[in-house]
Amino acid sequence: MEDNPLRKLENESFVFAGHTLKSLFEELVGRNFREFLKLSDAEIIEYLAGLLTQFSQAENLYAIRNARGKPIEDVAEMLLVSNPLLEAPSFDREREVRKHIGDFTLFFTGIFPEAINRWRLRRQHLDSLIDYVKAGKESYFIVSKFNVFEYKDSAPFFRKMSDQFETCVFGLNLVKQDLERMQQAAYVRAQELLS
Repeated sequence: MEDNPLRKLENESFVFAGHTLKSLFEELVGRNFREFLKLSDAEIIEYLAGLLTQFSQAENLYAIRNARGKPIEDVAEMLLVSNPLLEAPSFDREREVRKHIGDFTLFFTGIFPEAINRWRLRRQHLDSLIDYVKAGKESYFIVSKFNVFEYKDSAPFFRKMSDQFETCVFGLNLVKQDLERMQQAAYVRAQELLS
Protein backbone atom coordinates (compact mmCIF):
# COMPACT_ATOMS: atom_id res chain seq x y z
CA MET A 1 0.00 0.00 0.00
CA GLU A 2 1.68 3.18 -1.20
CA ASP A 3 0.24 5.56 1.43
CA ASN A 4 0.96 3.33 4.42
CA PRO A 5 2.53 5.50 7.18
CA LEU A 6 3.61 2.27 8.86
CA ARG A 7 5.61 1.12 5.82
CA LYS A 8 8.45 3.46 6.77
CA LEU A 9 8.40 1.85 10.21
CA GLU A 10 8.34 -1.79 9.06
CA ASN A 11 11.16 -3.29 11.10
CA GLU A 12 10.21 -4.02 14.71
CA SER A 13 13.77 -3.29 15.79
CA PHE A 14 13.61 0.12 14.07
CA VAL A 15 14.68 2.83 16.48
CA PHE A 16 13.01 6.23 16.41
CA ALA A 17 14.31 8.84 18.85
CA GLY A 18 15.50 6.09 21.17
CA HIS A 19 12.35 3.97 20.89
CA THR A 20 11.67 0.65 19.27
CA LEU A 21 8.72 0.55 16.94
CA LYS A 22 6.59 -1.23 19.53
CA SER A 23 7.46 1.28 22.25
CA LEU A 24 6.64 4.12 19.84
CA PHE A 25 3.21 2.57 19.22
CA GLU A 26 2.71 1.96 22.95
CA GLU A 27 3.43 5.63 23.58
CA LEU A 28 1.11 6.87 20.80
CA VAL A 29 -1.73 4.47 21.60
CA GLY A 30 -1.38 5.02 25.34
CA ARG A 31 -1.39 8.79 25.11
CA ASN A 32 -4.34 8.97 22.72
CA PHE A 33 -6.42 6.44 24.64
CA ARG A 34 -5.71 7.97 28.06
CA GLU A 35 -5.90 11.66 27.14
CA PHE A 36 -8.57 11.78 24.46
CA LEU A 37 -10.66 8.67 24.97
CA LYS A 38 -10.28 8.45 28.76
CA LEU A 39 -9.63 4.72 28.35
CA SER A 40 -6.73 3.62 30.54
CA ASP A 41 -6.99 -0.11 29.89
CA ALA A 42 -3.35 -1.25 29.77
CA GLU A 43 -4.34 -4.59 28.24
CA ILE A 44 -6.08 -2.93 25.27
CA ILE A 45 -3.26 -0.40 24.84
CA GLU A 46 -0.61 -3.12 24.80
CA TYR A 47 -2.66 -5.27 22.41
CA LEU A 48 -3.16 -2.41 19.94
CA ALA A 49 0.52 -1.43 20.04
CA GLY A 50 1.39 -5.07 19.32
CA LEU A 51 -1.16 -5.17 16.50
CA LEU A 52 0.30 -2.06 14.87
CA THR A 53 3.80 -3.51 15.18
CA GLN A 54 2.72 -6.86 13.77
CA PHE A 55 0.77 -5.36 10.86
CA SER A 56 3.57 -2.95 9.95
CA GLN A 57 4.88 -5.99 8.06
CA ALA A 58 2.56 -6.63 5.12
CA GLU A 59 2.91 -10.43 5.20
CA ASN A 60 1.24 -10.43 8.63
CA LEU A 61 -1.81 -8.63 7.23
CA TYR A 62 -2.43 -11.52 4.88
CA ALA A 63 -1.39 -14.41 7.13
CA ILE A 64 -4.63 -16.33 6.53
CA ARG A 65 -4.40 -18.56 3.47
CA ASN A 66 -6.95 -20.51 1.49
CA ALA A 67 -6.79 -24.26 0.81
CA ARG A 68 -4.43 -23.63 -2.13
CA GLY A 69 -2.04 -21.67 0.11
CA LYS A 70 -2.86 -18.29 -1.46
CA PRO A 71 -3.06 -15.33 0.97
CA ILE A 72 -6.63 -14.14 1.52
CA GLU A 73 -7.13 -10.39 1.13
CA ASP A 74 -10.92 -10.16 1.46
CA VAL A 75 -12.75 -10.29 4.78
CA ALA A 76 -15.67 -12.06 3.10
CA GLU A 77 -13.38 -14.89 2.01
CA MET A 78 -11.83 -15.00 5.51
CA LEU A 79 -15.33 -15.43 6.93
CA LEU A 80 -15.88 -18.43 4.65
CA VAL A 81 -12.54 -19.96 5.65
CA SER A 82 -13.40 -19.47 9.34
CA ASN A 83 -16.66 -21.41 9.16
CA PRO A 84 -16.25 -24.96 10.51
CA LEU A 85 -19.30 -26.04 8.51
CA LEU A 86 -17.63 -24.90 5.27
CA GLU A 87 -13.84 -24.66 5.04
CA ALA A 88 -12.40 -24.54 8.58
CA PRO A 89 -11.05 -27.98 9.49
CA SER A 90 -11.43 -27.37 13.24
CA PHE A 91 -12.79 -25.03 15.86
CA ASP A 92 -9.20 -23.97 16.62
CA ARG A 93 -8.92 -22.82 13.00
CA GLU A 94 -12.22 -20.96 13.34
CA ARG A 95 -10.87 -19.12 16.39
CA GLU A 96 -7.56 -18.33 14.66
CA VAL A 97 -9.25 -16.90 11.58
CA ARG A 98 -11.90 -15.02 13.57
CA LYS A 99 -9.20 -13.39 15.71
CA HIS A 100 -7.38 -12.38 12.53
CA ILE A 101 -10.61 -10.93 11.09
CA GLY A 102 -11.10 -8.87 14.26
CA ASP A 103 -7.50 -7.64 14.08
CA PHE A 104 -7.59 -7.02 10.31
CA THR A 105 -10.86 -5.07 10.33
CA LEU A 106 -9.82 -3.06 13.39
CA PHE A 107 -6.51 -2.16 11.76
CA PHE A 108 -8.04 -1.08 8.47
CA THR A 109 -11.02 0.80 9.91
CA GLY A 110 -8.72 2.60 12.36
CA ILE A 111 -5.64 3.25 10.22
CA PHE A 112 -6.85 3.06 6.61
CA PRO A 113 -10.64 3.58 6.46
CA GLU A 114 -10.26 5.31 3.10
CA ALA A 115 -8.63 2.19 1.62
CA ILE A 116 -11.68 0.03 2.27
CA ASN A 117 -13.87 1.95 -0.17
CA ARG A 118 -11.06 2.26 -2.74
CA TRP A 119 -10.71 -1.55 -2.79
CA ARG A 120 -14.45 -1.93 -3.22
CA LEU A 121 -14.48 0.47 -6.15
CA ARG A 122 -11.36 -0.93 -7.84
CA ARG A 123 -12.54 -4.49 -8.11
CA GLN A 124 -15.78 -6.30 -7.67
CA HIS A 125 -15.55 -8.68 -4.75
CA LEU A 126 -17.49 -10.00 -1.83
CA ASP A 127 -16.09 -7.38 0.55
CA SER A 128 -18.41 -4.80 -0.99
CA LEU A 129 -21.14 -6.55 1.02
CA ILE A 130 -19.22 -6.64 4.32
CA ASP A 131 -19.51 -4.09 7.12
CA TYR A 132 -15.96 -4.14 8.54
CA VAL A 133 -16.98 -2.85 11.98
CA LYS A 134 -19.75 -5.41 12.32
CA ALA A 135 -17.49 -8.24 11.08
CA GLY A 136 -14.72 -7.21 13.50
CA LYS A 137 -16.99 -6.90 16.54
CA GLU A 138 -18.68 -10.20 15.73
CA SER A 139 -15.35 -11.96 15.19
CA TYR A 140 -13.92 -10.80 18.52
CA PHE A 141 -17.20 -11.81 20.18
CA ILE A 142 -16.95 -15.30 18.67
CA VAL A 143 -13.32 -15.55 19.83
CA SER A 144 -14.56 -14.66 23.34
CA LYS A 145 -16.88 -17.65 23.25
CA PHE A 146 -13.84 -19.95 23.11
CA ASN A 147 -13.71 -19.82 26.90
CA VAL A 148 -12.42 -23.23 27.94
CA PHE A 149 -9.07 -24.97 28.17
CA GLU A 150 -6.15 -22.95 26.76
CA TYR A 151 -8.45 -20.09 25.68
CA LYS A 152 -10.17 -19.57 29.04
CA ASP A 153 -7.93 -16.73 30.23
CA SER A 154 -8.06 -14.71 27.00
CA ALA A 155 -11.82 -15.01 26.42
CA PRO A 156 -12.83 -12.01 28.60
CA PHE A 157 -10.28 -9.82 26.81
CA PHE A 158 -11.79 -10.54 23.40
CA ARG A 159 -15.27 -9.81 24.76
CA LYS A 160 -13.89 -6.46 25.88
CA MET A 161 -12.37 -5.92 22.41
CA SER A 162 -15.76 -6.62 20.85
CA ASP A 163 -17.48 -4.20 23.23
CA GLN A 164 -14.84 -1.48 22.71
CA PHE A 165 -14.38 -1.99 18.96
CA GLU A 166 -15.63 1.43 17.84
CA THR A 167 -13.61 3.17 20.57
CA CYS A 168 -10.51 1.33 19.38
CA VAL A 169 -11.21 2.33 15.78
CA PHE A 170 -11.41 5.98 16.80
CA GLY A 171 -8.27 5.68 18.94
CA LEU A 172 -6.32 4.13 16.07
CA ASN A 173 -7.46 6.97 13.84
CA LEU A 174 -5.92 9.41 16.34
CA VAL A 175 -2.69 7.37 16.22
CA LYS A 176 -2.74 7.58 12.43
CA GLN A 177 -3.04 11.36 12.64
CA ASP A 178 -0.01 11.44 14.99
CA LEU A 179 2.00 9.30 12.56
CA GLU A 180 1.09 11.58 9.68
CA ARG A 181 2.16 14.66 11.70
CA MET A 182 5.45 12.95 12.58
CA GLN A 183 6.03 12.07 8.94
CA GLN A 184 5.29 15.65 7.85
CA ALA A 185 7.58 17.09 10.53
CA ALA A 186 10.41 14.80 9.42
CA TYR A 187 9.88 15.91 5.82
CA VAL A 188 9.99 19.59 6.79
CA ARG A 189 13.20 19.05 8.81
CA ALA A 190 14.80 17.23 5.87
CA GLN A 191 13.83 20.09 3.54
CA GLU A 192 15.37 22.62 5.95
CA LEU A 193 18.59 20.63 6.13
CA LEU A 194 18.81 20.42 2.36
CA SER A 195 18.20 24.17 1.89
